[in-house]
Amino acid sequence: MLKAFDNTALRRAMDLARETIDIEADALRAVHARLLDDDSVGRAVGMLLGCSGRVVVSGIGKSGHIARKIAATLASTGTPAMFVHPAEAAHGDLGMVTSEDAFIAISYSGEAAELLSILPIVKRMGAPLIAMTGNPQSSLAQLADVHLNIAVEKEACPLNLAPTASTTVTLALGDALAVALLDARGFREEDFARSHPGGALGRRLLTHVRDVMRSGDAIPMVTADVPLSAALFEITQKGMGMTAIVDAAGRPAGVFTDGDLRRMLDKVQDFTKVTIRDVMHASPHTVHPEQLAVDAVAIMEEFRINQMLVVDADGKLVGALHIHDLTRAKVI
Repeated sequence: MLKAFDNTALRRAMDLARETIDIEADALRAVHARLLDDDSVGRAVGMLLGCSGRVVVSGIGKSGHIARKIAATLASTGTPAMFVHPAEAAHGDLGMVTSEDAFIAISYSGEAAELLSILPIVKRMGAPLIAMTGNPQSSLAQLADVHLNIAVEKEACPLNLAPTASTTVTLALGDALAVALLDARGFREEDFARSHPGGALGRRLLTHVRDVMRSGDAIPMVTADVPLSAALFEITQKGMGMTAIVDAAGRPAGVFTDGDLRRMLDKVQDFTKVTIRDVMHASPHTVHPEQLAVDAVAIMEEFRINQMLVVDADGKLVGALHIHDLTRAKVI
């Protein structure tokens, strides 16, 4: 059963929370200042850019958790990367590493036995080695081609034992490498979306109008000479709240919506004498099937409409799009 906090314990917890954030923020400012006179990050980025294989990131314990996240960030931002556990590497997984790869080894002490046991083999392969440690004189730092100093004055842990400030600094430096590489590679939103097809950004940037539009018999359309009643039947049957009006070549000449019908109710006395040509909106807004679905959303929002017609390169009607189609596809 959880122990209830009294006011004193609550204040103590809040003070420690603020102190933790202050210590970690100070650690980040310190590494920022250190990098002003240090070109190690730039050299590391150059080394990683020159890598024709993958970036292999390794560490054990808390450093291993950070290494996994750095590898994931690199992979999602255009730099092929993977995490290898150093203990597993010593029992066969080192076969994943080739001379074409670059190796990032993370250990705050720089003396993690599991890492040190495999790094001589990595070096013999010819894979460049980047070390992230808090001790430039450590065994790991001395083996490295580039050393990134992640030293902190103290951990946020009151016992100065649990990796806290040091892991924050390591993670920030990993992000710095990923962002610098992203920029150097000319990585764009579209590239990010390709590696995140299941996310909201992926849906927005990879979904085209052709993927969500209604086509074939599902398109509501009539010719301009039909009576209004026939157009209303088409609107009801196709369930899009509108119909396209097409010419003899199949090009949209206009559009008529449920809203247009409501607005004309008090103006037209005899609907049987009205053809759709008399009441349609000419020059409707259109979109091409190869355009991104988000482009259609932007047009709909700009002109405050809920439906759009889709035309091909020859201007012929090939589809229809409703705002609900975009919602279902989670583009909106």
